[in-house]
Amino acid sequence: MKQRNTTHYPAVFISDIHLGCKDCKADYLLDFLAHIQCDTLYLVGDIIDLWSMKRRFFWHSSHYHVLQALQEKVKAGTRVIYVPGNHDETFRKYDKELLMGVEVHRQFVHTTGNGKRFVILHGDDFDSATRYSKLISIIGDAAYDFLLFLNRWHNRVRRLFGGRYWSLAAWLKSRVHKAQQAITAFEDAAIHEAKRRGYDGIVCGHIHQPKLRVSDGIIYCNDGDWIENCSALVENHQGRIELLHWSDTQHVMASNPLSEVNSKAA
Repeated sequence: MKQRNTTHYPAVFISDIHLGCKDCKADYLLDFLAHIQCDTLYLVGDIIDLWSMKRRFFWHSSHYHVLQALQEKVKAGTRVIYVPGNHDETFRKYDKELLMGVEVHRQFVHTTGNGKRFVILHGDDFDSATRYSKLISIIGDAAYDFLLFLNRWHNRVRRLFGGRYWSLAAWLKSRVHKAQQAITAFEDAAIHEAKRRGYDGIVCGHIHQPKLRVSDGIIYCNDGDWIENCSALVENHQGRIELLHWSDTQHVMASNPLSEVNSKAA
């Protein structure tokens, strides 16, 4: 059997996998995990979508294989740190405990190879910055479910004609003014909290919007998701954070170096 090429990173950050949700891109994640090695793997929340499973139980065999792949990382010596999110908040009660070799923390602090300190949390702490009422929250959730429905069928049609995966959901969100306002408000709240607590940066997920940004001297890092974007954050061997996208359009890892972020993070 041909040996698969892998790339080693000191740290890798992924979140919002949403196992148990039919929109989870488990196959892409399995391919990603097979192509990377790391000293520390951070699971930044919403790994298992307990909310979705309560509404309607769904569990594809590939979702089990993701859990199996994560266990294999643990057995291979990777330190796996799990910071539960709002969709898997049940696991927050195991704060500072070990579950099948995986460390559970409500939040964590990661120090990069170049000495930068990043607080790691899922991000639902900042919902108050983006949701102005319960009604808007409900409407937003319903609209997002419909957006994922469109995304799912759009890509099924693309595949019929030989097209590769492309996120219609991410494209539409980038063109809706209210959505962009909410995303910016979330980012600003996260940056403010990191600065208030004296960190160099923050790593989070939650809003399914991969991003690297420097503002007010703080490095904001969002690792995105495996519902729309198939994205992850990695720390390279110079201690810098990079954003990776993994889909049919980029089967081999491709980094987004973002020179402005890297120069300020150095």
